[in-house]
Amino acid sequence: MDFSLFFFLFLLHHHPISASNLHKWKKQLRSELLLQPTTSSFNDTPPTKYFEVTKPFKLPKSEPCSYHILHHDFASTYGKPPVLANYTPPSHCPSHDFSKIVLEWKATSRGRQFDRIFGVWLGGVELLRSCTAEPRATGIFWTVKKDITRYYSLLMKDNALAVYIGNIVDSTYTGVYHVDIFFHFYPNPVKTRALNGYGYRSQSDDNLAFGYGGPADLILPISRNLPLNDGLWFEIENSTDTGSKQFKIPQNAYRAVLEVYVSFHEKDEFWYTNIPNEFLTANNLTNTPGNGPFREVMVTLDGNVVGAIWPFTVVYTGGINPLLWRPITGIGSFDLPTYDIEITPFLGKILDGNTHSLVFSVTNALNVWYIDANLHLWLDKNSSRTEGEVHGDPLGHLDGSNPLMRESESGEFGFGFLNSSLKNVQNGEGTMVFKGNLVISGLARTQQDYKYKSNELCYFRNRAFFHRKAQEGVDSDI
Repeated sequence: MDFSLFFFLFLLHHHPISASNLHKWKKQLRSELLLQPTTSSFNDTPPTKYFEVTKPFKLPKSEPCSYHILHHDFASTYGKPPVLANYTPPSHCPSHDFSKIVLEWKATSRGRQFDRIFGVWLGGVELLRSCTAEPRATGIFWTVKKDITRYYSLLMKDNALAVYIGNIVDSTYTGVYHVDIFFHFYPNPVKTRALNGYGYRSQSDDNLAFGYGGPADLILPISRNLPLNDGLWFEIENSTDTGSKQFKIPQNAYRAVLEVYVSFHEKDEFWYTNIPNEFLTANNLTNTPGNGPFREVMVTLDGNVVGAIWPFTVVYTGGINPLLWRPITGIGSFDLPTYDIEITPFLGKILDGNTHSLVFSVTNALNVWYIDANLHLWLDKNSSRTEGEVHGDPLGHLDGSNPLMRESESGEFGFGFLNSSLKNVQNGEGTMVFKGNLVISGLARTQQDYKYKSNELCYFRNRAFFHRKAQEGVDSDI
C-alpha cells in the first residue's frame, strides 16, 4: 500500500481530520521528543543538515562578490524589536553590473525548540518569509538561498535590514538560532545594453517589450512601519480584521505588480482541515478550530477588489509530526511562496499624485495570518506623467466583504506605444462527506485561466487541479 495512503487512513482511523487533532497530536509528539537523550554521549554525533527540495535557479559562471550583512544569535526575541543592520550597496565589487543577486541564510542551533516563522526586510520590503528547522540535542544546520534579483533597484540604495524571529528560550526550550545572512552579487559575464538604468539585461530579453525583461524601477513596502516589537507583517486575527497601508506612486509609472507574502499560524495553521461551524454545533465539539476549510486572501485598492489569493498549504517543520520533516522539510517551508497580482489595468486610478490605500483581509480567518506586500513599479523615464483608463472592471462593484468563488479581472492600460490587457478567472468548488466525526470522502477542484496580452508579448496559462481522498491530481501549464 502506498505510504501516503496508509498514513492518511491511519489518521482517519485514529483521529477526525481537524486542525484540533493535528495540534493535539503535534503536542503529544513534542512531549515524546522531549525525552530524547541529551547526554554527553551524543557530543561526537555530527549535526543534522536540514534542506528543502526545490528547483535550483541558474547562476552565472562568474564568481560572486559577497556581502556578509548580518550575524546574530536569536535567543529570547519574542515580543522584542526586529534585529537591524545598516545596508549599503556593495562598493568593493570590481563590477557594478550584476546579472544575478542571491540572498543566503545560514543558521545553526542545538537543543530543543519550536519551529519559528521569520521574515527578512530591506527598507520595509520583505525579501524572505521562512520557517526555522527544529533543532536536536546533537545540533542542526540549514541554508536557504533565494534569487532576489527582482529587488535590484532596492539593493542599489542605502537601507536598513530588519530580521524578526519570535523565539523563546527557557529551561525546557533551549534552542538558540545562530544566523548569518549574505548577499551574493554575480557580475554580468558579458557587456550588455542596460535596462531601466540599472544595467540588468539578459540576452533572452531582446524579444520582450521595454520594461518587461528586468526588475522594477521602484519597490514600495506595503507593510507596517518600524519601530515595532514584532515582524513588519500585518496580523489578521479573524474574518473581519484587515491590514492596510497608504501609499503614493510616481505619476510616470506604466506597470505595477503587487507581490504578496502570506503565512498562517495558531488556530489556522491547518486551516485546510478545519471543520464547518454547523458540524461543530451539531456534534457539540469545543476547542476545535472551525470556519471550514476554505480561505481566500482578498486585496482591495481604494475599496475595490483588485485580486484574490488561494494560498498554498505549506506545512512547517513542526507540522503534524516533526519527524516527517527531518531532514527533508515540507514544500515551501524554507522559502514560502509569494503571489503576484498584476494591477497594471488599475493604474489609471492611482496616477493622480494622491495617496491611495491597499487593504488585506482573509475570508473565514481564525487567529492568525501574517500578510504584507511589495509594490513593484516600472517607470517611464522619457516622460513625467503617464495616463491610463479602465474600460471595463467586472469587480468594480465588489468591496472585499464577500469571497470570490469566481474571480474575474480585466482592463486595459496604455502609455504611448504599449497597450496591455489582463484576464484572470478562477473557479473552485469542494465537497466533504462526514459520518460521525470522520471524513468519509472529499472532492475538490480548482481552475485558473490567466491571459496577458500587449503589443509586444502575450502569455496564456490554464491550470487545473483535481483532488480527492486518494490524492490524485492533474496540473497543466500552457
